[in-house]
Amino acid sequence: MPSKRRLRWALLPVGIATAAVLAGCTPTELNGFLPGFVESGGEFATDRTQMVSALWVNSWIVLLAVGVITWGLMGWAAIAYRRRKGQVGLPVQLRYNMPIEIFYTIVPLILVIGFFAFTAKDQNVLETQYEDPDVSIVAIGKQWAWDFQYDGEDEEDTVWTMGVQAQTDPEGTVVSELPTLVLPVDKTVKIKLQSRDVIHSFWIIDFLYKKDMYIGKDNFWSFTPTREGTYAGKCAELCGQYHSMMLFNVEVVSEAEYEEYLETLRDAGQTGDINDEYDRLQNLPGTDGSGEASEEEGEH
Repeated sequence: MPSKRRLRWALLPVGIATAAVLAGCTPTELNGFLPGFVESGGEFATDRTQMVSALWVNSWIVLLAVGVITWGLMGWAAIAYRRRKGQVGLPVQLRYNMPIEIFYTIVPLILVIGFFAFTAKDQNVLETQYEDPDVSIVAIGKQWAWDFQYDGEDEEDTVWTMGVQAQTDPEGTVVSELPTLVLPVDKTVKIKLQSRDVIHSFWIIDFLYKKDMYIGKDNFWSFTPTREGTYAGKCAELCGQYHSMMLFNVEVVSEAEYEEYLETLRDAGQTGDINDEYDRLQNLPGTDGSGEASEEEGEH
């Protein structure tokens, strides 16, 4: 049996080769080609995205290792026990092997328990809600657009925007302005998720997380955006005829830009509880989110 010293020397080249290969990988490759990671590295999209990508990548590594071992054993058995020249009839029938039976039962059980444990641990963190967030927002899904309310200390400080479903040209390119959720960078955010009609699902793609929205049951999502930029969002639950048009954008900006944006909503008179202002006619294409026909539509 080789000594521990010899074993360490034998593993050293493998470790160096692995480190060299990983050093040449881009952040996108290191994170399993998931969205939300930029080639230049830097900050992650939120404080939770690295946790999600680590669970994803490590799960694939374990599964790939199991796959390689399984494929290797299958190939070895196919070669070692192949029919030789001159052999006829059925091969010798053997009884079951109890140690192998136990092995093939215990190993999958350990894998399942391990996947469950790591998933439950990360999910517990992801589902922990901020008790006193810097920003509190209500996101409301409706057929087929989004409304956003930015809660203030009182009703006068609360502002909102209402969205209209995306419109496309004959080639399928979105040509209308999408509802936009604005968030301040490096500030704790807690979003209350509600639905006006059917089940929707709030999904900011690069944030690597989504949550369902129900009638009569509020859901919550807490996180901290950590990189400024524009991110795409959509409904991830089939919710009717124009589900594919239920799109929105997320703008992560500086705190000063965020406060300036809220001030523009106050100046526009979009203050108070959004539900007091809601009218389902505001969902219709050709309106500007206030129930009135847009200038472009009015010209026609």
